[in-house]
Amino acid sequence: MSFTTLHTTAVDALARFDARTDADDSLRHTVLAFLDAQPNACARANVPGHITASVVLLNAARTHVALTHHPRVGEWLQLGGHCEDVDSTIAGAALREAREESGLDDIEVSDDLLTLHTHPITCSLGVPTRHLDLRFLAVAGGRVLPDLAISDESNDLRWWPVDALPDSAERTTVAHQVRAALARS
Repeated sequence: MSFTTLHTTAVDALARFDARTDADDSLRHTVLAFLDAQPNACARANVPGHITASVVLLNAARTHVALTHHPRVGEWLQLGGHCEDVDSTIAGAALREAREESGLDDIEVSDDLLTLHTHPITCSLGVPTRHLDLRFLAVAGGRVLPDLAISDESNDLRWWPVDALPDSAERTTVAHQVRAALARS
């Protein structure tokens, strides 16, 4: 695969995104303009910023969400991260990240964008940049709460009740994502 394919599927996901608010629609247009101006927007090496892919991972009963305690950010966040040149689609990148960070194989991810967010960060590039995060709904199959396996990209990893998120969660975006995921599922 290639970053060109990821770029195309990111544009497609944004074109199909059902923005529920004016702010979401404005951000959608901003990310589309960024993709138009940055042919390598999906590559981590794109210093002005890059597209990242993440998931709101719910259990099958939709009672819990898997969150990772991010070592750089120091808060509980959704699973996700950088796109790789092996990813065939932007939703596929989010699925790969979910599997790597949760240790679960039995995960289904929607091809439809759930939410989006942009934030400044000093990531693995070691310099300040911007992540333009495309977020998807994912559901873990199997048991009520499948056993998670923490990766080396996390301080901690847990299932949290959707109505009792941890105090150290990035409250604004995590709560928003969980509400959007429950509304969709």
